[in-house]
Amino acid sequence: MPTSGDHSGARPHVVLLPSAGMGHLVPFGRLAVALSAGHGCDVSVAAVLPTVSSAEARHLEALFAAADPAVRRLDFRLAPFDASEFPGADPFFLRFEAMRRSAPLLGPLLATAGASAVVTDIVLASVVLPVARECGVPCYVLFTASAAMLAFCAHFPGYLDANSAAGRAGVVGDVDIPGVYRIPKSSVPQALHDPKHLFTQQFVANGRGLVDADGILVNTFDALEPEAVTALRKGKVVSSFPLVFAVGPLLPVMFPAKDPAGYMQWLDAQPARSVVYVSFGSRTAISPDQLLELAAGLEASGHRFLWVVKSTVVDRDDAGELGDLLGHGFLERVRGRALVTKGWVEQEEILQHGSVGLFVSHCGWNSVTEAAAFGVPVLAWPRFGDQRINAAVVTRGGLGAWEERWSWDGEEGLVSGEEVGEKIKAVMADETVAKKAAAVGDAAAAAATSKGGTSYRSLAEFVGRCRDAGSRQDR
Repeated sequence: MPTSGDHSGARPHVVLLPSAGMGHLVPFGRLAVALSAGHGCDVSVAAVLPTVSSAEARHLEALFAAADPAVRRLDFRLAPFDASEFPGADPFFLRFEAMRRSAPLLGPLLATAGASAVVTDIVLASVVLPVARECGVPCYVLFTASAAMLAFCAHFPGYLDANSAAGRAGVVGDVDIPGVYRIPKSSVPQALHDPKHLFTQQFVANGRGLVDADGILVNTFDALEPEAVTALRKGKVVSSFPLVFAVGPLLPVMFPAKDPAGYMQWLDAQPARSVVYVSFGSRTAISPDQLLELAAGLEASGHRFLWVVKSTVVDRDDAGELGDLLGHGFLERVRGRALVTKGWVEQEEILQHGSVGLFVSHCGWNSVTEAAAFGVPVLAWPRFGDQRINAAVVTRGGLGAWEERWSWDGEEGLVSGEEVGEKIKAVMADETVAKKAAAVGDAAAAAATSKGGTSYRSLAEFVGRCRDAGSRQDR
């Protein structure tokens, strides 16, 4: 990546504070490298160890080993936390809460680091912003989902307030976001329908806190989400909203190649655009019955496929054998035209491979931005959280297709293998889908890698503000 033009001041020191989960950690790693290698910043990443998942631990280790020396690690030690207050809670939500309660410990860390600015994860925003302000350090938020989801997050507290004033406290229906579009009730993240849910309490507090940030970085680009980005910048969603820097797609960090499953070698042997890549991300576990139907659908599609199977929320808990999970004889029947693995893969390597013609995805935002970066069509099958909102971005932006009738977590009913197979065949045969996705890829490249690109200029503007803040602190 080319370097930004003005290095007249001292190198700004930006402290990044990610939270738990690969969906949050990966964009922070990419931002760290973009700032250090591409825009002349010193960067520290505040890391909490041990991580919740093995994937996070591996990613942090690889990041600090491979990144520019300007990226350093800060150890963020958490205060004692009694998880028994929240029986049965998602382990990642528990880590969010433990970090939120430890926010006062960040003050000495920021002071010692000599930070020009801090960039906090959205899930920590409402508790980190006051600490940074007390330290006199500008505080920005990295929103790790779509601009549409950012607009929803900013608008949702006011939506709840209006419902409460109208005598509908705690009721969540369709949500009309000013200047953007309607989010139907069925696409609202599951937890937010319960006002007492731990995640709901965190989400609403962070949504209210956004207006106090010095700015918000979001991993998207103007051409992919023009309505949401414009509405946020013009104050249509929330008046007096902070500056919004659309800096995506944040480009992958290239780590030393590790391919124990042999997936890259396998892809090399397949014809162009012939492979269906199937992955539901690092956080999504699919039920045993739905796994069997998905297996049947992939087999019935007749296409080659590379499938990364996940059956538990936390990877350390995943002990099931593939043969047991996918049904008797499945692996033998698809041998030769499929590669199925439970191992970790470098998804960006797969998506930029010329043999991949379709990505069956849960629509976690990292996955969407990676597909956009490489122009790979997406067949959206959202399962959890913000993923239906992201799936709508996929279809609106021309990146792929979404069968909205397909169920997600908490809804009754299975999507049959026959349906899955027919949909895969239809999308793989649709040249219009492929051409539109390729155009999205071209727009993503123009935004992120060119000095004239909208995302490059947004990141350069953010760095300029950090440099100015560092210069003022040095006086």
